[in-house]
Amino acid sequence: MRLVLACFIWLFSFYPSFSQDTFTLSGTVKDASDGEALIGVNVYARGQKVGVSTNVYGFYSITLPKGTHSLVITYVGYHKIEQEVVLNANTTLNLELKSEGNVLEEVVVTSEREDHNVKSVEMSVNKVEMRTIRKMPALLGEVDVIRSIQFLPGVSSVGEGSSGFNVRGGAIDQNLVLLDEAPVYNSSHLMGFFSIFNPDVVKDVKLIKGGVPSIYGGRVSSILDVRMKEGNNKKTEFSGGIGTIFSRFTLEGPIVKDKGSFVVALRRSYIDILAKPLLKDDLKGVKFYFYDFTAKGNYKINDKNTVYLSGYFGRDLFGADFGFDWGNATTTFRWNHIFSNKLFLNTTVFYSNYDYSLDSDLKNENKEDVFRWNSNILNYSIKPDFTWYLNTRNTITFGGQTILYHFNPGKALVVSGGEGQDIGLNSKKALESAVYIGNEQKITDKLTFNYGLRYSFYDYFGTPVAYIYDESGPAGERKPLADTVAYRGNERISRYGYLEPRFAVNISLNRSTSLKIGYNRLAQYIHLLSNTTASSPLDVWTPSTNNIRPQLSDQVALGVFKNFRDNAYETSVEVYYKTLQNQIDYIRNADLLLNPYVEGDLMYGKGRAYGAEFFVKKNRGSLNGWISYTLSRTERKVDGLNNNEWFLSRIDKLHNLSVVSIYDISRKWNIGATFTFMTGTPASFPTTKYIWQGIAIPHNYSDERNTYRIPASHRLDLSATKKNKHALFGRGESEWVFSVYNVYNRRNPFSVYVRQNPDDPSKTEAVRYSVFASVLPSVTYNFKF
Repeated sequence: MRLVLACFIWLFSFYPSFSQDTFTLSGTVKDASDGEALIGVNVYARGQKVGVSTNVYGFYSITLPKGTHSLVITYVGYHKIEQEVVLNANTTLNLELKSEGNVLEEVVVTSEREDHNVKSVEMSVNKVEMRTIRKMPALLGEVDVIRSIQFLPGVSSVGEGSSGFNVRGGAIDQNLVLLDEAPVYNSSHLMGFFSIFNPDVVKDVKLIKGGVPSIYGGRVSSILDVRMKEGNNKKTEFSGGIGTIFSRFTLEGPIVKDKGSFVVALRRSYIDILAKPLLKDDLKGVKFYFYDFTAKGNYKINDKNTVYLSGYFGRDLFGADFGFDWGNATTTFRWNHIFSNKLFLNTTVFYSNYDYSLDSDLKNENKEDVFRWNSNILNYSIKPDFTWYLNTRNTITFGGQTILYHFNPGKALVVSGGEGQDIGLNSKKALESAVYIGNEQKITDKLTFNYGLRYSFYDYFGTPVAYIYDESGPAGERKPLADTVAYRGNERISRYGYLEPRFAVNISLNRSTSLKIGYNRLAQYIHLLSNTTASSPLDVWTPSTNNIRPQLSDQVALGVFKNFRDNAYETSVEVYYKTLQNQIDYIRNADLLLNPYVEGDLMYGKGRAYGAEFFVKKNRGSLNGWISYTLSRTERKVDGLNNNEWFLSRIDKLHNLSVVSIYDISRKWNIGATFTFMTGTPASFPTTKYIWQGIAIPHNYSDERNTYRIPASHRLDLSATKKNKHALFGRGESEWVFSVYNVYNRRNPFSVYVRQNPDDPSKTEAVRYSVFASVLPSVTYNFKF
């Protein structure tokens, strides 16, 4: 480790620091209207031809020679500032940018400077502005973060109505979804129809598919980093929306003007209320709705210290006599401390809990036959992150993280005939820690490196027993239990540790073109057990154990980025190749729920994913949007399956085309359209059938998986937004949003399955199941005052 640190010191000292006749200019950049910190603002010293961007808290630091400098501060959608600064000492300069009014209404995908895609060393990264997402057509008119990112290259889902998303051949559990740095384990409401992120409190959405910086870890596919708004510290505002499915309300304002602010938001669906008059007999007591509550506050103690506290609590409920509910809860506390003009610290402490439960009608105390089942995954973490602005050519990040996991795979109470019995699985604990260091180094004006190293280590402990299985049997069959080893209290059962190098380079070919190359290794120590194509709230999270090894991925990517017509058009082509180790699969008829010997039903193999992503985006003008196309392949190889050869993964999609178009007709009206086409997912079907006593029994003779493919999916959605002069009570602003989902009434297949013919049991038939099989119009009223 000392050798690694010495190499880092040598690398970022390759270019010496400035002489003693230099000073540092630092500060924060905020929105002049509400005091929100702005992420990614470009602060450029024209004479020195150097610049920096603000971090996620709006902080910047730039070191310049003594003297007078002309600064240019730019941010898409805001007025540019040009200001002369005389540097005779280290100086703090806080700035506020004003919105450009009508220009702000133009659709942009990123809030970085217009040539950020070419100049930045970042690759395989996409950002989508919330004002862009709000103009995109959405299911039943409800703005949705998760659905919007599925229009980006390299991102897909297994079908309409499915929860989560897949990135470059990764499963949904291989995506680290962060809400204000706290992990979210189920990002969907209503079984995948809507995401948990309230659009009224989301500030920034960033998806990292490759070239992952060393600050991130814990998943092997992607990082979705969602940041919440801080709240208006200038004035109190009330906003919300009334839609077809749910309503939402948000209140924000100053705690102390210009020093602290808050934002609170509430959403609740009312499908259950609207449907109640239509439900009769056994369905009369059915409940199906969701709600969530989001809140955040911040306070600037002094010029060097600011604290933040944010939280989310959401729940879904479904059922009548038999209830089913699930939800997330997170709390994040952050402390920003500025040690000096060059050294910035953010310390994060978070709590995250995802749980679900099944509950028969236990309200009746006299009921003799009842059932209750609950499961959860609980996290506690502390994470200090340092940013050291060494000089204009080196920005160094370093820090660490520790996460304590509590797993409750499932506990159940069964009461039969008035006698109760507790059944279920033992709780498990694990501790994951990491240290990291990285540097973004500008070698020349045409060559920039971003390199880093992360070392993660993991301990599995906290269960009374560990199981040892006989591995000598045939592959693909249930492994018999060979031995049981007892452990005391928090005694360690197994330990793992991995070096995770990260590297990216930007080679500027000319002012509008760059070539980028990236590599990263990622380790993941937790796993989602699910033998269905789409995830469900009942899926079980489990840690790496003495039997389940951590997942590892290695990815290389190469991209060419080119802008046209003064950055009005952005284009990029990226190719990637990813390998995956220790991928979990399942034997036939695997038992995953409340099975203490579930590890005997698991199989392990490797995976690979490779492809090309094409992206064209228009930034300016009345017509905006983008086109993305992904050509990819995702495969697995598992001993005991498909003759031990490579076979298609369940989430493989060869072609994935998305088109997003938004047109500003006038100041009052804009229209949006989205179109998607995706290859169907692989599937396994019977090859033969047996007739027994006049009943057809399907059978797969070759016992091979994913050798067929369901039909392709495609869909067109439209929307129109009309802005009103005033909102409620003649104040503020408001708008009507009209949308049509699935315009040409396409019956996209979610799955295809084989069943007996209900009229003739001796025959079988294939059935296409579609979640949305009709046109879905909707209207939403949004307001703010």
